[in-house]
Amino acid sequence: MQTNQLNGKRILIGVTGGIAAYRTAELVRRLRDAGVDVRVVMTANAEAFISSLTLQALSGNPVRTETFDEAAEAGMSHIELARWADAVMVAPATAGFIARLANGLADDLLTTLCLATEAPIAIAPAMNRVMWASPATQDNVARLITRGVAISGPGEGDQACGEVGPGRMLQPEDLVEQLNDMFGTSLLSGVRLLVTAGSTWEAIDPVRGITNRSSGKMGYAIADAAVRAGADVTLVSGPASEPLPASVRKFRQVTSARDMLHTVMDEIDGQDLFVSVAAVADYRPSSVSKRKLKKQNDDVLHMEFIKNPDILAEVKKQKPGIFSVGFAAETDNLVSEGRKKLLAKRADLIAANFVGGDFGAIGSDSNVLELIDRSGVTRIGPALKSTIAEQLIEEISVRFHAQSTLQNTR
Repeated sequence: MQTNQLNGKRILIGVTGGIAAYRTAELVRRLRDAGVDVRVVMTANAEAFISSLTLQALSGNPVRTETFDEAAEAGMSHIELARWADAVMVAPATAGFIARLANGLADDLLTTLCLATEAPIAIAPAMNRVMWASPATQDNVARLITRGVAISGPGEGDQACGEVGPGRMLQPEDLVEQLNDMFGTSLLSGVRLLVTAGSTWEAIDPVRGITNRSSGKMGYAIADAAVRAGADVTLVSGPASEPLPASVRKFRQVTSARDMLHTVMDEIDGQDLFVSVAAVADYRPSSVSKRKLKKQNDDVLHMEFIKNPDILAEVKKQKPGIFSVGFAAETDNLVSEGRKKLLAKRADLIAANFVGGDFGAIGSDSNVLELIDRSGVTRIGPALKSTIAEQLIEEISVRFHAQSTLQNTR
């Protein structure tokens, strides 16, 4: 875990009726070890899988199951607990619970307090792989994401039903880490920040397209680090192989470079910071076939390409005063090429990294960045991308606040 942000926090753990409920005991234990004041709410079905007495002993607090409880303040557990919690995590969250929460039902204590709380909510889905893949479940999850509910998992692997696939509840240590990430520093408190991440897909026909190997790891790590630094983060992402960070509550999914530009322009008003991490295709096919192109007898296929818009340059054109950070992915002359982009795009900072070869940043878990601004070059890394992201946010914060102070004194 990174710096412990959980000490002294009050976290409510909701338990629903799934076999993964046995893992909740370990989750509660680990939270207590991190200095958390834990209270537990169980649904009626959850009590079929784990004893309330077990969770009471581990949490050190009575376990609640009833909406109206004579032992609670005014007998109204849902209001008392909703106001008490700094965060709510439901682990495991079954398909049935997710459906009820997505539809605003308040038919037991847990769903009622989720509607009544102003604290951030995270859910850790756990169900059969087919149930998780069901369009109904995916629609419900998408609705919750738009409302700011963080989705922690699920993981993949062997399931209690004997099948294998996505649907396993994340390990308790991973859930503790994600809860920890929900409470961060105040480096960017009150700052509105927009991040782009992932790749873009430029269609050739309904089947084929041009893209790149970007996994989204760096951009997602930066969005997560910015949230934990107190920023109000909007993440705009093209295709990515990484799961959405549980901490990010404002998310826009896009496909092509033009999609990304339009979405960024829709979101840019009111933003203080723009961090352009996405690996955007420089070119796209001049025309897209509505039908799949068939293989020809010729050994060479000729296609015409046109230049895609430069998103960072367009943002600076529309909002000259916004603090902007661009990424430069290079195979040669890293610093000199990064400096060219700094000037051409009128950016405030360029984060340049090598790509390609055995140690390239794309698809890797680690990275090294050369931070280039008008005063010089600063290196961060090598380190895991999560660590690089935290260090980058610290560097951005220093420069952003210095620029803001300068502007305010003019």
